[in-house]
Amino acid sequence: MRRLTVIMVSAVVLLGGCGVRAQDEPHGVDLPRHPLTTPGAGPAVAVGDVAQVLCLVRDGHLVQTVRRTPTYPTMQGQLDSLMAGPTTAEQAAGLSTALSGFALTAGKHTGAQVTVEVPDVDEGDARNDGSLAYGQIVCTLTARADVGTVLFTRGGQPLQVPLPDGTLTGAPLRSSDYAALLRPG
Repeated sequence: MRRLTVIMVSAVVLLGGCGVRAQDEPHGVDLPRHPLTTPGAGPAVAVGDVAQVLCLVRDGHLVQTVRRTPTYPTMQGQLDSLMAGPTTAEQAAGLSTALSGFALTAGKHTGAQVTVEVPDVDEGDARNDGSLAYGQIVCTLTARADVGTVLFTRGGQPLQVPLPDGTLTGAPLRSSDYAALLRPG
């Protein structure tokens, strides 16, 4: 009898003490964010094996693509890669860019927000795919672990940029602001 009592008490302690409570319904779980671009995340990688996420365009939608680079890119380096457009292989896969003619400068990085300076453009160069162009920039930079929002400026002042629905905003932007344009690669 004593042995049975010890077994029962041990079973209750082991089952009740594991930290998992019984639940009637499923619930969401917040997983840690470890994007491909996090420097130092995961096991050591060989030279040329750092992921650089770029957001390009296919059939009027934004598509994330990954390029392997020898080192983790600076924000300006990642913007330069984006402005250079798709590689030959990416073009063969149907990817393009809405950023032709853009000259961007990654500015102040405060907390998780980066400022991107957009120079004046000639009115004759007005674009009808502006939301794709700004979406490319926002989705590329927010794929980085150190960027949560992007604020566009011109001459140091907030710039009104288009959203997918055609409205303009001067607020800091997240990739979720362009979710209507995002498609799987």
